[in-house]
Amino acid sequence: MNALINKSKRGAMFVRACMLLLVGISQLAFAQSNSIESIVANQQGANIIVKIAMKSPLAKLPVGFSIASPARIALDFADVSNGTGKTSIDINTGELRTVTLVEATGRSRMIFNLNKPLNYAATIEGKFLIVTIDGSGGIATPVNSQGLPVNNDSTPLLSSKSMLHDIDFRRGVGGEGRVVVDLPLNQVAVDVHQQGQKIYVTFLKVGLPDVLRRRLDVADFGSPVQTITTTPSGENVQMVIEPKGLWEQSSYQSDTQFVLEVKPIKEDPNKLTQGTQGYRGEKLSFNFQNIEVRAILQIIAEVSGLNVIASDTVTGTITLRLKDVPWDQALDNIMQIKGLDMRKNGNVIWVAPKDELLTKEKLELEQKAQIADLEPLKTESFQLNYQKAEAFKQVFGVDGQSTNRLLSKRGSAVIEPRTNQLFITDIPSKIEEVRKLIQKTDIASKQVMIEARIVEADDSFSKNLGVKLGFTDLRGINGGNAGYQVSGNQRVALTGNYLGVGEQTGQATVTSGSYAPNSQFVNLPAAGIGGLNPGSLAVSLFSSAANRFLNLELSALEADGKGKVISSPRVVTADQLKALIEQGTELPYQVATSSGATSITFRKATMRLEVTPQITPDGNIILDVEVHKDSVGQQTTMGFAINTKEVKTMVLVENGGTVVLGGIYQQTEADNVTKIPFFGDLPLLGNLFKTTGKSNQKTELLIFITPKIMTDRLGLK
Repeated sequence: MNALINKSKRGAMFVRACMLLLVGISQLAFAQSNSIESIVANQQGANIIVKIAMKSPLAKLPVGFSIASPARIALDFADVSNGTGKTSIDINTGELRTVTLVEATGRSRMIFNLNKPLNYAATIEGKFLIVTIDGSGGIATPVNSQGLPVNNDSTPLLSSKSMLHDIDFRRGVGGEGRVVVDLPLNQVAVDVHQQGQKIYVTFLKVGLPDVLRRRLDVADFGSPVQTITTTPSGENVQMVIEPKGLWEQSSYQSDTQFVLEVKPIKEDPNKLTQGTQGYRGEKLSFNFQNIEVRAILQIIAEVSGLNVIASDTVTGTITLRLKDVPWDQALDNIMQIKGLDMRKNGNVIWVAPKDELLTKEKLELEQKAQIADLEPLKTESFQLNYQKAEAFKQVFGVDGQSTNRLLSKRGSAVIEPRTNQLFITDIPSKIEEVRKLIQKTDIASKQVMIEARIVEADDSFSKNLGVKLGFTDLRGINGGNAGYQVSGNQRVALTGNYLGVGEQTGQATVTSGSYAPNSQFVNLPAAGIGGLNPGSLAVSLFSSAANRFLNLELSALEADGKGKVISSPRVVTADQLKALIEQGTELPYQVATSSGATSITFRKATMRLEVTPQITPDGNIILDVEVHKDSVGQQTTMGFAINTKEVKTMVLVENGGTVVLGGIYQQTEADNVTKIPFFGDLPLLGNLFKTTGKSNQKTELLIFITPKIMTDRLGLK
């Protein structure tokens, strides 16, 4: 009887459930009056155009969102059913693989499965929804059935470039700095990456108004952000954010607003890693009481995607509450608390107590050592091509001064310098290590040609002016009275010197040519320059009887010279090997010995280039260079002086580039005046009682260095 009652009850419940299901189906059919009929995709250039046919025109665009991992675009159609009869449609066009349709109560979701994250745009055209997926990774622009760009409301798209609307900065309650950017569209692609201590934000395919092209100094807000610089970069806009101190950044985009937040991090001296910058795992939250450690490891394995093997000795429970913590940081903390450690091999993590891991590794090392003591020895020879065999003496301890740092305790090495070979006797694993060492070291060194150009320029100017002034009275010689009458019988004679007065008054005998030197009372001619005598101009003022003469001679010389000496030494050497090239003269000197005798010694006056190149991994060249440019100077009582010019430095130069190592510029100016006191200071007339000289000499030394890596053995390409 009870069984019959139970059967009748179950039958009534089944009928009631069927009636409810029929009502639900009828309501669902009534609500979802629209449906997706077909999906067709084709490619136009880099874009993928998906044409979705609906049973009735859509009233508005479906709500959509996209995710990066896995790369998907999802569209939610309200009150729309799946009328295609398929749940998955293969497309395989461009970056679009498949389209998945999922139908739920009151709505349908269309999922575009992509190979990589891309932007999309959609527009409604009659009974069709046209979705445009930009395959280039930029901003997607909706198009109509003819492939012409349109707005989301199917009106023609303006050709003007979309511009950023506004850039603002705000300070949060926790001291964080927020950069808020108003975007022109909700489909603007934004790339955020950190380089060094700067954050670079790139807004793809948008413009920047002139009013926003600026540098914001926000240091006074008290956040980690110091400056925000926004500039156009081709078709994009780039923003550079410069924070200071310890910080971490996060960003998100909501509709047409992009927000980047920079939070300060308080330094904790007990932590090796400040903040979350040292951990890169996916964030998760835990809240467990007395959960087994093995269960926590299982959860972390599922989140991280790694394979976790826990030793049988991993036991015990743990109570933890973590919120938004990277899984690798959570694993690190759990192992520290429980005294565990891990070893990673590929995507497999082995977790065990620290003592157990150390004991196992110690046993493995002892086993390897025992095997090495019993393993048979093997002898192999190595022919060296570029290295000298004797260079391996210290490596194998053959020199007796260094220990064997490569072979086992049973191994030995014989170096044959005549044939440049190595003979190694050891276990096979050690011989293999020797082979790898030789393969990495016995290689040809790159050759570098270093060309130096030493330029010496000389520009000199000299000018000298001089005068000779004399007076001669010939009346006494011609039978008249010499000199000038002062009073009565007293007369005065005037001429250049004491002998000249005697010649004019008859006290001394006049000789041939004595008038010129003896009659001059100003004898300051211009000095010669470079062994050349100055030019002169003589003027004489005399009486009508030719008895009295006032003689004037002006002399002048001007020289202007320019010269240039170029020395160009070249030398070729191997990478990191010193090269030296020298040319010049050795000068002999007499020096006294300890016995009192004299001997001859020599000193060099040479042009000398000494350089050591080092080729960097990126193809540049570091030069440790020393340049001497000596010349023979003036002769002294002890011998010739040597004029020296030297540059010693270390520089980084690109291959084939030229760098100026240094320069010496020297300018000498001189003004010389020789005059007779008082008379030489008279205005205008003073020029007749003095000689002047002016010189200006400029010398300049420049040293240029050009290194080139030789690409073959014959020379440069």
